Amino acid sequence: MTDKTAPLSRELMASRILLRAVLPVARVVVEDDPKMNAAFKGVTAGFQIRARNGSGMLGAGLRVNDGRMEWTDGIMADPDICFTFKTPAAMNAFLTGGIALPRIKGLTRPALLSKFIRLLLSLKLLMPDNRPSRPDRVRLKIKLVMYMITTALSQYNKAGDPDMAKWTGMQPDRIYQMSCEPEGIAAYLRVKAGKSKAGRGYYKRKLPFVHMKFNGAENALPVFLNEVEFVEAISKGYVAVEGSPEYAAKLNDFMQRIQALIT
Repeated sequence: MTDKTAPLSRELMASRILLRAVLPVARVVVEDDPKMNAAFKGVTAGFQIRARNGSGMLGAGLRVNDGRMEWTDGIMADPDICFTFKTPAAMNAFLTGGIALPRIKGLTRPALLSKFIRLLLSLKLLMPDNRPSRPDRVRLKIKLVMYMITTALSQYNKAGDPDMAKWTGMQPDRIYQMSCEPEGIAAYLRVKAGKSKAGRGYYKRKLPFVHMKFNGAENALPVFLNEVEFVEAISKGYVAVEGSPEYAAKLNDFMQRIQALIT
């Protein structure tokens, strides 16, 4: 686990979450979506999205090596495709479905550019108003959201949100686990004395302090779409909470704040 940074502005906090929590799940789309997997089969290339921030740049990217994708933090040396925005606000707008046009490097490689644009568009599945109907898409949405939100919670803490910094600062080593069965989807947030770290799968070294157990992807969907309040979801059996209900409710509150920040 790493130390938090000094508090960021709301705009830069949104940029941090979009670049470090939303963009990384593009890899999951490529791995789990057959059409997207086929599109990147055999591809070796680098994609960068960045924005001018004062005299510097902030950004992140995706590097593909023979179809295998990895997320990279920071500015890449020589990406094949690069989207550059004039401000973090413009980049945030673009990544959340708004209208903002970047300067594009890679127009001479339209086939490759098209693949990365399609991949970015696929991340709209994360949006709270995007309701998939096919079971495989429902499962993918739950997986993407669960992976994204646990990472976003950690980034929100590291970005210096005062309320979350206070909340994590008074806690010993604790695991906040989320899972969705029988689909086998799981992710967690670990906090300790103000520090935080997110992970995928089940944390195995100790029992969770709070475990949110979603009763299948179809029942998790209305919760992540904000169609039911968290307390109502518990009463309907969509999700069961093991551990402290007060801390689970507070964690859910931070999730709602993050959603408001990036949508």
